[in-house]
Amino acid sequence: MRVAVCQMRSGEDVEANLNAAADLLRDAADGGADLAILPELFAYLGPEGRIPEIAETLPDGRISERIASIARERAMWVLGGSVHEVEEGRIYNSAPLFDRSGELVARYRKIHLFDVDLGGQAPFRESATFTAGTEIVTYPVEDVRVGLSICYDLRFPELFRSLMALGAELVVVPAQFQHRTGTAHWHVLLRARAIEDQLFVAAAAQWGAFRSPEEGRRSYGHSIVVDPWGSVVVEAPEEGSGVWFADVDLTELRRIRSILPALEHRRLGLVC
Repeated sequence: MRVAVCQMRSGEDVEANLNAAADLLRDAADGGADLAILPELFAYLGPEGRIPEIAETLPDGRISERIASIARERAMWVLGGSVHEVEEGRIYNSAPLFDRSGELVARYRKIHLFDVDLGGQAPFRESATFTAGTEIVTYPVEDVRVGLSICYDLRFPELFRSLMALGAELVVVPAQFQHRTGTAHWHVLLRARAIEDQLFVAAAAQWGAFRSPEEGRRSYGHSIVVDPWGSVVVEAPEEGSGVWFADVDLTELRRIRSILPALEHRRLGLVC
């Protein structure tokens, strides 16, 4: 299966962001992608005060319908990064998965919310806006079972172990990873998750400064695909929008799991 990770720099203009995302998805389709992955919060990356007016129901909201139409138009699976989903008055940071006909076949609501004070910039308080999800989600995309996660989830190996235990062979990570933590942790965490669970990891990221300059916020970029051995298959630069491709080879995954059967040597339970 050919995977495309789409890197972009989103802002406050939803229509401009949607147009940029649509161009990237069409580039992914032109490059032969079976599955294209957009970054976290690709449609809006601005002040939290506007989020209630932007949040939408799935799958009939403006943003999800736009992504579904491209999946249908290009007969390509699309992981719609993450969107602001509203249900019964609660807002979730949700990753929607669309099949080749544009049907919403799975959705994952971000479980781990980024409540962090990094110093030198305004604190992050995702829990002030979002409700945490509770469901671990995998879905078969062609012949590959795909596990869904979002950004900060990367720091919680028990989620990735659970996804592997449910059969995941590829985990997708739409992300808006912060530059300060990204320089220290991004590659290490992505490679560690791939190595310890012997699966492919594909992360599509935001890049560049966002919101007001006074806030000092910056996304890390470096969209990447890592194989089950922990090798980087393809990586985007820190800055710049575009699409990067990698092939998910299940034969290689099975070979690695065979020669190094660590997953068969677990002694502490299903998800340990």
